[in-house]
Amino acid sequence: MQMGWSADDWEGKPVVAVINTWSDLSPCHHHLRDRAEWVKRGILKAGGTPVEMPVHSFSEQFLKPTSMLYRNMGALEVEETLRSHPIDGAVLLGGCDKSTPALVMGAVSMNLPFIFMPAGAMLRGNYAGEKLGSGTDVWKYWDERRAGNITKDQWDGVQGGIARSYGTCMTMGTASTLMSIADGWGLTLPGASSIPAPDAGHKRMAAACGARAVEMVWEDMTPDKIMTWESTRNAVTVAMATGCSTNAIIHLIAMARRAGVDLTLDHLDEIGHTTPVLANIRPSGKDYLMEDFYYAGGLPALMKELGDKLDLSVMTVNGQTMGDNIAEAVNYNDDVIRPLSNPVYQQGSLAVLKGNLAPDGAVIKPAAMDPRFQTHKGPAIVADSYAELKTIINDEDYPMTPDHVLVLRNAGPLGGPGMPEWGMIPMPKALLKDGHRDMVRLSDARMSGTSYGACVLHVAPEAYIGGPLALIQTGDIIEMDIPNRTLNVVLTDAELEARRAAWTAPAPRFERGYGQMFSKHVEQADKGCDFDFLRSDFGGPVPEPEIN
Repeated sequence: MQMGWSADDWEGKPVVAVINTWSDLSPCHHHLRDRAEWVKRGILKAGGTPVEMPVHSFSEQFLKPTSMLYRNMGALEVEETLRSHPIDGAVLLGGCDKSTPALVMGAVSMNLPFIFMPAGAMLRGNYAGEKLGSGTDVWKYWDERRAGNITKDQWDGVQGGIARSYGTCMTMGTASTLMSIADGWGLTLPGASSIPAPDAGHKRMAAACGARAVEMVWEDMTPDKIMTWESTRNAVTVAMATGCSTNAIIHLIAMARRAGVDLTLDHLDEIGHTTPVLANIRPSGKDYLMEDFYYAGGLPALMKELGDKLDLSVMTVNGQTMGDNIAEAVNYNDDVIRPLSNPVYQQGSLAVLKGNLAPDGAVIKPAAMDPRFQTHKGPAIVADSYAELKTIINDEDYPMTPDHVLVLRNAGPLGGPGMPEWGMIPMPKALLKDGHRDMVRLSDARMSGTSYGACVLHVAPEAYIGGPLALIQTGDIIEMDIPNRTLNVVLTDAELEARRAAWTAPAPRFERGYGQMFSKHVEQADKGCDFDFLRSDFGGPVPEPEIN
């Protein structure tokens, strides 16, 4: 009543939280302040009581040192926000990279009825008559700028034309990947992940999310009824078919484990082996962006092309099965959304490599690299920090060839800290000037989902805790075999053990605060980088807070 409400505004009505990741320092979510009002409109029309609750914004551009450091904090905030307030259900508003997994992880752990409302991709970029894809074309033109092939004015034009509206990256980067995964998991209204953020249909979708959330409360449609092993396989299959971001692996594992589904790297690699890339969207595809994907029929059309690779009997948040949701889907452009008979890439977007250099696994995106590096053997050039790496890549006379393997270490979950996106190591100037645009690069870091190249990422265990990556030296021979899924350094076990005995652990980075908690509890990349105490199998369920 203090806020002006009357009793009939809330009595006997579901209270639905509108969990909003809007902030003035999150350009990708800049429209979510407006979209929250559309969600509220839908809740009111369906007979519910909307309450907007702000949470961390996860700004990919401005968070330092990396937004990944704060994904788990955001998940914990979402869970406790829902637990500590008188909430019956929720609509989750997010999309930029870490917001989707954080929102889903927190809401799943709380197990209230929820629906995810994707922020949507921005409009496609444009400069000098060319379509530009966020991230992907930044890296492309930045290499040309560093090579001296374009002027500063041209570079400024690229920057000005590449992000023309609010919304997330319009390539199949991490944001579009994670929104598509949520859609493929059955956590969004059908096809919601494909609607461009500025499209009027996005507002209608937001209102529909609010209305559906009220119905979900009455139906007790909790996430444990949706996030099953079968629907998780669907989500992974969709990820692979879209040409997904390498970041998808970490977040898929973390979200699945919150739902009590023991998804592993081996499961992901197995599904990737049998799922071709169908979405011809940069960076795995060549010509198209998310706006084109939407016009071609969006995710429902892609899922229909996948056919029996999906379990269509699973339940989704709209109360219908996945099969019901895509039954009428149409593919309007079979070059944007390829049929199984004509894929962009024969196997899934990602491959998991293992060997004496990555006993717990590493990840690469073969669909977005020069095919000649499918098997490769070359000497390592090792950098212990990003500062040291920059010295190497900016030296036009550094002695190297395209056969070298450029290694960055101490950039993982603890080493970064937070596993920054340093893994898309820029091409060295010493090679750029001779026309080379790809080489094998290896790190325990992540890379932007908009990136491309022969980049081996997420090496686990990371160097900072004494993983094998900490033991290699410049000149050691690295062997990578993507078809056989192996990654090794040509050293004997005895030599590796001798180097391990001489290795000294770095001093702890944090002694108090969130950083100290992160350092103590974060798991490695192959486990999803979640906090160990937030896994579904860590202790019993948290009871409903007592109200007296």
